Amino acid sequence: MTATPARAEPAAASLATVAREAGVSVATVSRIVNGKRGRASAQTILRVEDAIARLGYRPNPVGRALKRRASRVIAMLAPNLDNPAMAAIAVSTEAALRRAGYVTILCDTHDRPDLQDEYLEAMRSQFVAGYVMVSAVKSRGLQKAAQRGDPMVFVARRSPFGGGAFVGIDDRGAGADAADYLLARGIDRPAVLMAAQNASSTAERAAGFITRLQERGIPLTAIRQASAEGLNHIEIGYAAATTLVAGQGWPAGIFCVSDLIAYGAYRLAREGDIAVPHRCALVGVDGNALNAWLAPWLTSIRIPYEQYGGHIVSQLRLLWGGETGAHIHVGHGRLSGGTDGDESRGGDIDRDAAAARVD
Repeated sequence: MTATPARAEPAAASLATVAREAGVSVATVSRIVNGKRGRASAQTILRVEDAIARLGYRPNPVGRALKRRASRVIAMLAPNLDNPAMAAIAVSTEAALRRAGYVTILCDTHDRPDLQDEYLEAMRSQFVAGYVMVSAVKSRGLQKAAQRGDPMVFVARRSPFGGGAFVGIDDRGAGADAADYLLARGIDRPAVLMAAQNASSTAERAAGFITRLQERGIPLTAIRQASAEGLNHIEIGYAAATTLVAGQGWPAGIFCVSDLIAYGAYRLAREGDIAVPHRCALVGVDGNALNAWLAPWLTSIRIPYEQYGGHIVSQLRLLWGGETGAHIHVGHGRLSGGTDGDESRGGDIDRDAAAARVD
């Protein structure tokens, strides 16, 4: 007797499915499902209710707990916490959440999609009130969480699926500022170092840098670029700098899309007796606190991570209220030309930082 294969159960309808069917946003469906109907028209409510009935949508208990904020626990998922930038974001976020009455669970994803999904599932089973996704990577579990409408704020990197609440800097603007800084010092052929697996943040820094150089009359063919594989930015900086200088030698200036990439490039320069910044000026992005002690040779665009926590909490509150999160660009350090004091020492590009901007 041949066994009949079990029939697969149809996938449960999600908030996103209902929203698509009704022709409205996920936030609108979420508000109606949770009884907040004051902002929706009668026609919209009818369309949503009809879609719910036809699709058989049933709110699951975990999702309902998230919406009710039954827990006072927030899950923060971040990669590579040995990176000072990640640690600075974690400190700012934890402090802001604690002031708001929440406890933070911190998970290191190591930039691995499978580990990120494992943590997402584990935190969901704990009925956490929301998620802070620092430099998230594309993964199946993250996509499902976004489709469910789980309260989630993306930090440093935007959602790999588009949309969503976001807190970070204007990365293209930071790259453009780095180009202006080097050009103002008479370095008319600066290079750029980046990671081969560029995330949205570092890719946009490099793009902003290259675009500004082109706007200032430097042809794309004259802009030297190098990248390297890996996740450790110090190792990436060392390997990418090795590739960069192998053929044409050291340029007079290099933009590194993170401070740690600049650290790697500096190590190679020291091995080759290249004086930094006299022979080659290095510009990074982060402005981490270690620079004053370990890298007085580095000029860095400072990111005010200490401001991130408050914006993250504000975005979570919007999501808990059924609103759609915004893109918050926190003003980074800007430069219009020159540094204070001894130019040979580098320092943070940290003056005239713009206020946070909502897109």
